[in-house]
Amino acid sequence: MSSPRESEECSVDEEAIISQAKAILQERVRRGMRVKSTSDAVDLIQLHLSSSDRELFGCVFLDTRHQVIEFEILFQGTINRSHVHPRIVVKQALDLNAVAVILCHNHPSGDPNPSHADISLTKQLKETLQLFDITVLDHVVVGGGTAYCFASHGLL
Repeated sequence: MSSPRESEECSVDEEAIISQAKAILQERVRRGMRVKSTSDAVDLIQLHLSSSDRELFGCVFLDTRHQVIEFEILFQGTINRSHVHPRIVVKQALDLNAVAVILCHNHPSGDPNPSHADISLTKQLKETLQLFDITVLDHVVVGGGTAYCFASHGLL
């Protein structure tokens, strides 16, 4: 049986490893990196979103060559809901001069399957962003160590 101190040391060691992994992934999905497929961004999305106990919604903003401009968490919610405002997503995409985005959020429950609300929101964001010639390439939902990609399931 481990002592409380050993458990704390493990926790500290794990946090250091997670921090290092985040730094490595941020470097891999840095400004200018070309996203050839959604899987190129899934690792970064999972690392930033999957461990949160709140629902987070973010975007990977891309230029004309699908190179990363920025990855941002735009909204924080509760354990099972995040209010996403399309005007904020559009404004940020326009401010960054993005021509494409990969939407992403987490499900703290661990089940990455999208809800009806997720599907509806994705449709709304896709239609709204299209008005500004911004393409939604995918919507990635992470949870329980796995990811659900809307594009690969024919939902975009």
